[in-house]
Amino acid sequence: MELAGAGADCLCLGLAVADHLCSPIARMPDAGELAISDRLELAVGGCAANVAVDLVRNGCTAGIAGCVGDDLFGAFVRGELERAGVCTDKLRVTRTAPTSGTLIVNVRGEDRRFIHAIGANGEIDGTEIDDADWTRHRVLYVGGYFAMPRFSPGGLAQMLSAARGAGCATVVDVVLPGHIHAAAYRAALEEFLPHCDVFLPNTEEAARLTGLSSPHEQAAALRDLGARTVIVTCGGQGCVIASDEGLVRASAFPVEFVDGTGSGDAFDAGYIAGLLQGESTWECVARGSALGASCVQATGATSGVFTAEQTEEFLRSHRLEFTRIV
Repeated sequence: MELAGAGADCLCLGLAVADHLCSPIARMPDAGELAISDRLELAVGGCAANVAVDLVRNGCTAGIAGCVGDDLFGAFVRGELERAGVCTDKLRVTRTAPTSGTLIVNVRGEDRRFIHAIGANGEIDGTEIDDADWTRHRVLYVGGYFAMPRFSPGGLAQMLSAARGAGCATVVDVVLPGHIHAAAYRAALEEFLPHCDVFLPNTEEAARLTGLSSPHEQAAALRDLGARTVIVTCGGQGCVIASDEGLVRASAFPVEFVDGTGSGDAFDAGYIAGLLQGESTWECVARGSALGASCVQATGATSGVFTAEQTEEFLRSHRLEFTRIV
């Protein structure tokens, strides 16, 4: 497969991870107990990697910028991304940290549990991309911010400003490690959100970022900090959109839930694919919701995500409901 070159539609900067995951088990085992899963898998994960793969599956070109270790897992991540059609020219190799990894435990009827090693993602600092890149891309996606400890809020703000100044739309999603204090989040958001076209946290993340429990209050508060559009995703409860067009709630597509791994990233990819096609905010949300719904019906971050043809077929026969809040 021919890889996307320097002119990829979307450049995805951020987390690339080797995911170790199980198909759903009946319950968490007690200490010392052996639980049996139907299947254990090794797969590529991480926000930037997942979004890049999903975009290519939906007819867009995508590249990834980030860092992997000089190890078997790093070679696996790069190889799988290249097989998926993602350009890895800016995925550098470090010899000072192992490839990032996540152990994902799926329990039937419960949300996922994660054990994560930051590894090489901890060396991402924004220098993976230079200003000359922005004229060659239409969207910059930053995935997993706050889980890249060397990437400063000021550095992110400068990158987003440069990209936007060159006509590149800026999209940011986050991962929130438990050790960061809420006050630090607030200071960082005030620095980079004014340069962000679309901000895409889930409601649990938005609660930690804002201290608010209501998704529509979360979305409004984050938009007040400067983001042009904020979408707070709420899993099976849909999402809340805060934009120039007001505050709106969108429903979710009802599907059978198997594994939520990568569903937020699939939503992001669908939204970005809509942006690249010149769609309205509501069409972008519907496309994102369709990809998110497809993702949760299979184990793994990208294995169940619709192709472009499947997405179009699904959207022809399914509709979201939008309800204005304000």
